[in-house]
Amino acid sequence: MLSNRRLHLVLAATLIATGLCGCVERRYTIRSDPPGALVIVNDEEIGTTPVSRAFTFYGDRKIRLIREGYEVHDVIQPIEAPYWDNLATEFFTENLIPYTMRDERTFTYKLTPAQPTDANALMNRAESLRTQAQTLPPPRRGGILGFFGFD
Repeated sequence: MLSNRRLHLVLAATLIATGLCGCVERRYTIRSDPPGALVIVNDEEIGTTPVSRAFTFYGDRKIRLIREGYEVHDVIQPIEAPYWDNLATEFFTENLIPYTMRDERTFTYKLTPAQPTDANALMNRAESLRTQAQTLPPPRRGGILGFFGFD
C-alpha cells in the first residue's frame, strides 16, 4: 500500500515538473529610419517605431509604415521558423526542454522622403480626367440582343 502511494506521488511530481518545463518566446521588433513611423501589421495598428510585438505563429506579415513627410512604405515580411521549431521538434521545444528558448527578430526599414507635388501637373491631370469622364462611351453594337450574342 505504501509503495502504491509513493508511485502516485512520483507520477504527480513528474507531471508537475513536465508542465513547468519548456517554453518558446517569439518576438519581433520593427524599426524605421527615421524613427517615429506609425506601424500597422496585418491591418492592426501596433504603435510607432521602434515597436515590439510577441507572436505565436510564423508566416508572412503585411507591414505598413506611415510618417508625415515620407512615402507610405508597404512590405510583406516573411517570418520563417528556426531550425529548432518545426513540426517534428515543436512538441519537445514547447514542453520538455527545461529552459526558455527565445526567437527574437528585428526588421529595419528605410523610409523615402515624400516628393513635392507639382501643382501644374496635378491640375493638368485633373482636367484630363474630368474631360474623359464627361465624354460618353460609344454605344454597344447590337443593343441588348448584341449583349446576349445575337446580331
